[in-house]
Amino acid sequence: MSNLSRDVLYMLFELLQDDKNTLYSCLLVNRTWCEIIIPILWRNPWKFSKKKDRLSSVIILHLSNVSRNKIGNHNLLTNSYQKPSLNYIKYCKHLDLNEIHKMFCKESFIKILNEILSLFINKNMKFTHLYIHQKFGKINLIHGAESCFSRIEFLSFSSDINDTILSKLIETCKSIKKLELIIRANNHNYRVVKLIEAQKKLFNVCLVPLRNNDPFRNILENSLVKHANTIQYFKITERPTTNILSSFVNLKGLEIDSDYYFNSEWKCLKNLSLFSLQILKTSRVPINPLTDLIKNTNGFLFEIIIDDIHHNEVDNKRIIQAISQNCSNLKYLKLFVRSNNIVEFETLLINCQYLKGVYILLSDNYFKWGKLFKILTKSSSTSLFRFKFNLLPRIKSLKWFFDNWKGRHPMFLQFIKELEYMEEDLIGLVEKYKVEGVVKKFDIGCYYQDFEWI
Repeated sequence: MSNLSRDVLYMLFELLQDDKNTLYSCLLVNRTWCEIIIPILWRNPWKFSKKKDRLSSVIILHLSNVSRNKIGNHNLLTNSYQKPSLNYIKYCKHLDLNEIHKMFCKESFIKILNEILSLFINKNMKFTHLYIHQKFGKINLIHGAESCFSRIEFLSFSSDINDTILSKLIETCKSIKKLELIIRANNHNYRVVKLIEAQKKLFNVCLVPLRNNDPFRNILENSLVKHANTIQYFKITERPTTNILSSFVNLKGLEIDSDYYFNSEWKCLKNLSLFSLQILKTSRVPINPLTDLIKNTNGFLFEIIIDDIHHNEVDNKRIIQAISQNCSNLKYLKLFVRSNNIVEFETLLINCQYLKGVYILLSDNYFKWGKLFKILTKSSSTSLFRFKFNLLPRIKSLKWFFDNWKGRHPMFLQFIKELEYMEEDLIGLVEKYKVEGVVKKFDIGCYYQDFEWI
């Protein structure tokens, strides 16, 4: 029974792995809870630590007497200290060398840095995630690097990585599933290609190149084409220099975070057919090639984000129509909607009966809120009750929306831009409709992911 209880607790706490405050409060319940939660928190300690000095202090407490003697007198070490009751570091599965470098990068900290690295990089550690964007020249000298990097599934690094470290990764890392590569301008290591080619299960790739036409780009993209059958998620921040996108026949997710505003820069999307595509996220990508891409999908798209691109009423109508006619399985949508295209948006709501959440971007507060709220209450499916807007409507329009939502699933509602002069009235109105069961959750803020619903 006790084992069952621990298993159940573990599953519950796993569900809360991103809720730092709740996990911290649960630590104090009893030792059993503490022993279950600590490994979850320390799996990726860098994620939660906004106060880096506190984390660095805990890490230093793990240093052995031998290490402390090697370091000698240092202001980060105290004369008397007590080692933690648990070895927190042994639970770490994410090794973020960038954060370690930031904590101990000062010249006076070099001895401490070497000993800290020895705590993490040794034959007893087995990491699944590795982040390395700095030039660490000493890692190759630490015994155990081959062992602790052998199970890496996620690697985030830059193309100017130390050549000796890259050799270690090529030698030991064969099972990388997700790869994030930052391409530094005019500072390339062509052996990165060997690391890519050595992988057997490459599934998710993110390329963040700086703007340049270096031949390295072509070689790198061609090395990824060799994994075309396994790569299902791809993110890029510049237009490809090859036909790499058309090679990804099994692509399910495509994310483009572009710096360009001109159709000609993304004409590669025009005749691109991705029949398995389920997720499309774009920022600053012109509407015309996006419209063509959506038309050339096979109806499997369930999430579309079209962000940060100004377009006129004609293009807005075209993109809404393309989604309406080709994305009947859509569940989440982020899209700019102009007032004159409300009718087209209503048709989209009718055709996309699986919609669960919409994030509607508006140009100004003169938008026809009343008309929008009317079609949301009249024409949307019963599955749609999560709403997010970048602007706030007038109280009168919002009250009408709430009154006509009664009897439907209580809504989740977020507004991203605050208007201070009406905030008190708004909060009072929302609280009233919470009591009546019209609103389930509500928030105003600026720091939320696209479909992070409160």
